[in-house]
Amino acid sequence: MSDTQLRVMLVDDQALVRAGFAMVIDSQPDMSVVGQAGDGEEALALAAELHPDVVLMDVRMPRVDGIQATVRLHALADSGTLPAPRIIVLTTFDTDEYALEALRAGAAGFLLKDAQPEVLLESIRTVVDGGAVIAPTTTRRLLDTVFARGGSPGPEHPAAAQGGSAGPGHGTGEGSEAGSAAPGGGHGAAAAPAARTPSPEQTRLLESLTPRELEVLRLVARGMSNAEIVEELYLAAPTVKTHVSRILMKLGARDRVQAVVFAYEAGLVAPQD
Repeated sequence: MSDTQLRVMLVDDQALVRAGFAMVIDSQPDMSVVGQAGDGEEALALAAELHPDVVLMDVRMPRVDGIQATVRLHALADSGTLPAPRIIVLTTFDTDEYALEALRAGAAGFLLKDAQPEVLLESIRTVVDGGAVIAPTTTRRLLDTVFARGGSPGPEHPAAAQGGSAGPGHGTGEGSEAGSAAPGGGHGAAAAPAARTPSPEQTRLLESLTPRELEVLRLVARGMSNAEIVEELYLAAPTVKTHVSRILMKLGARDRVQAVVFAYEAGLVAPQD
């Protein structure tokens, strides 16, 4: 394996799923599967040994699930124990609220397991470059479904308090975009929930944004790409990119994946808005 190859680790409790992903990834000259784990506990041990660049993480697994494994991997990285890998959550359904928890825990995005091979490969390259991997339509379906049921699942993760989680279509943390990350039909909510009241910390963060930045954040949360925001607001592309970068900095968000969920949780946008 070349030193320049991307090091990918697969975490899934189904051996056949791992084998399929490994076949696709190992076919590429610029990436290689360096390890495979059947659950989150095994993944933590392997990551400490192998230092992967990217982890493809299943959500529902025995012993330690993908959400807790994501949290613990970031904790290890924050403590300096290992370099922080970019984590792509794998899920079977695009309305899986567990995927939302994983995003809030610091994952760079999520893919459906039936995504096309070229989408998987592009996603790996995207997150290594600092991007996030979620199609706008998939993000909206996930958030609309979860929040319409009565709010965010589970206890709030610290990342959400700092900036929630957001979704571009393969958009980078600085605001570029690419194609969609996952197919699938819509699963609209049956009824809109009551308006969400922002917490004091969310209010403080919202007040740190300029009126134009709030406007841009609303459009990002509605699933718009930078190019679409340019057309909507009649701004130059570099200006929109700058606004997105400043929004992420002020919210303390790693990428657009975290900014969108913040906008939902803080009541800046509502499901089906």
